[in-house]
Amino acid sequence: MHVQEWLETVPAVAVYALVGLVIGLESLGIPLPGEIILVSSALLASQHGEIDPVVLGASATAGAIIGDSIGYAIGRKGGRPLLAWLGDKFPKHFSEGHIATAERSFEKWGMWAVFFGRFVALLRIFAGPLAGVLRMPYWKFLIANVLGGIVWAGGTTAVIYYVGIVAESWLKRFSWLGLVAAVLVGLTSMLVIKRKAKKAGRSLEATGAPTP
Repeated sequence: MHVQEWLETVPAVAVYALVGLVIGLESLGIPLPGEIILVSSALLASQHGEIDPVVLGASATAGAIIGDSIGYAIGRKGGRPLLAWLGDKFPKHFSEGHIATAERSFEKWGMWAVFFGRFVALLRIFAGPLAGVLRMPYWKFLIANVLGGIVWAGGTTAVIYYVGIVAESWLKRFSWLGLVAAVLVGLTSMLVIKRKAKKAGRSLEATGAPTP
């Protein structure tokens, strides 16, 4: 709620820029709350006509694709020493265990780990740099990156925006309740996809774990 209240105080162009920047930096490999910013902005767009949901979705998609591409280039150039450096700087996110789990996902799913990684916070941070470190062919990475960026960023914007429209109209007399309902329904719809991705990740982790 505090994020959305703050977003209400800045002009629309600043919201577009902020969404693209935060999501781009997160996709680059910097742990930032990209999904929270996107959901809050999409919900805000459903309540204020100044924010165009199409432009918002395009900004989020562009940030996701560009950020992942830069992360890929950095990972390809930096190699494994980069992962070690990130582990020192961000031990909570780039621990050896997290890196090993992400690597198993890439070994199993290849380019689709980049696509489905969009829906899992951990893999969303890892996907670009790790694809570069593992020398994934760029054309494969680019296809998965573009498709994943469009489906995740554009799809999330559309779902939250229309849920916010319906909830606000249905519960117009109770605006605060409509806001809470919009957030809950929107997050639930996204969790359906994220749960499947997480189950796949746990299955990969169990399969790839070394036997004693």
